[in-house]
Amino acid sequence: MDFYDEIGKMALGSRLRRLSDLLTEEASQIYSLYAIDMQPKWFPVFYVLSRGEERTITEIAQEIGHTHPSVSQIVREMAKKGYVKEKKGKKDGRKNYITLSAAGEAIRIKIQDQYKDVGAAVDTAMKTTQYDLWKGIAEWEFLLEQKSLLRRVQEEKKQRESTEVRIIDYQPKHAAAFRKLNEEWITTYFKMEAADYKALDHPKEYILQKGGYILMAVYNDEPVGTCALIKMEDGGYELAKMAVSPEARGKNIGWLLGNAIIEKARSIGAHRLYLESNTILKPAINLYHKLGFKKITGPPSPYERANIQMELILD
Repeated sequence: MDFYDEIGKMALGSRLRRLSDLLTEEASQIYSLYAIDMQPKWFPVFYVLSRGEERTITEIAQEIGHTHPSVSQIVREMAKKGYVKEKKGKKDGRKNYITLSAAGEAIRIKIQDQYKDVGAAVDTAMKTTQYDLWKGIAEWEFLLEQKSLLRRVQEEKKQRESTEVRIIDYQPKHAAAFRKLNEEWITTYFKMEAADYKALDHPKEYILQKGGYILMAVYNDEPVGTCALIKMEDGGYELAKMAVSPEARGKNIGWLLGNAIIEKARSIGAHRLYLESNTILKPAINLYHKLGFKKITGPPSPYERANIQMELILD
């Protein structure tokens, strides 16, 4: 079995590199067939210059999708061979422009037959294949411009790991984790306040016994996130004490906790959820918006750090 068939899509880059290496070696032999002294890697630069326009290295790099240093190196190699020359621009004398030399022009004329034969050979080969490689490459390039492969893998990783997160009801054994998770994020951005100590040191008395609820996110049997519902005097509930361990971020835990606490509120007949936060916590604010919360002007907050209030009306 071929190694790349065995390893599959994980070796996509390596397989494309193998194909590229094969075609590059073939290209070297094709140049020799037509007695043209050209390195395959020079061709994109050569082709741009063969149109007859003087171009800067930056312009060439942008057109062929190479880096500036890469094009600079190719131009130096071609200049050493005598195929290109550098001169001050006609339109802008402050810039150096690259053009084909007389030797480069001779290659341009000589290579025309090679163009015809290579184009015909590729067309003939493609007629014998089930899939159009050229169109496939173009489609993949477009897809990766829209979203990189790295980003796609990050999303898959996040989705897979989020399925391994369990949202469970708070138990007394979670008291230390509930406090640690919240204290960790609060002290990262702000300072602990009196209201924090009440809720974190006495969750049973301050939250649970007053009709509230606490949920815990567990990953690999370890508490990695938490969120609470605190019953309010007006009959609504406050979404509070949402925290996710920094080591567990990127697993969609905030989203899972947010949805779970909203469902908990619905299950107990709550009609309104309220929360307080701070606008420097952009990921948290974005999460609340995604969950459906809207900014409101509410009563004065017991927290110095709170500068935004939001609510969600439950139907």
